[in-house]
Amino acid sequence: MCPADVDESALAGESPEGYVLRLARHKAAVVYEREPQSAAALAADTTVTLDGRLYGKPADRADALAMLQELAGRTHRVLTAVALAHAGGLDSELSVSEVTFAPLDAAAIGRYWDSGEPLDKAGGYAIQGLAAVFIRELRGSYTGVMGLPLYETATLLARAGLGHPLAGAAP
Repeated sequence: MCPADVDESALAGESPEGYVLRLARHKAAVVYEREPQSAAALAADTTVTLDGRLYGKPADRADALAMLQELAGRTHRVLTAVALAHAGGLDSELSVSEVTFAPLDAAAIGRYWDSGEPLDKAGGYAIQGLAAVFIRELRGSYTGVMGLPLYETATLLARAGLGHPLAGAAP
């Protein structure tokens, strides 16, 4: 794993979809340029969006508590873009999922923060962790919400001729 260390600020007027696609593509390109002996560089970026607002990683406890309170009892979208830079170019895919949280009280949100899990997670939660009990419904990709959509990743790898033999041909 090789961090790209890129500016993750959204651009003025940028759509949530455009934002995650731009970041994933930029990260993959930066890493591939830095490691030219590599066959490819794979990068992903995830954001949570609700009412037009992007929810990245919480800055601190107060930020995480506010995020989770806003998501509580509502349906939000999780967008994860995955990009592959290789000798043949730069390609990307987008996973879009909808997640509905159960209503949450301040005490539950506080206990979740105290677990340490939400600190570096888009939207302040991890579907694969303790926050799984907050999720009433998921429409879309579980692995996309986790941060690496496997179907889309396999699609990119197959298109680049780097796919797993069980994944089959590129769609």
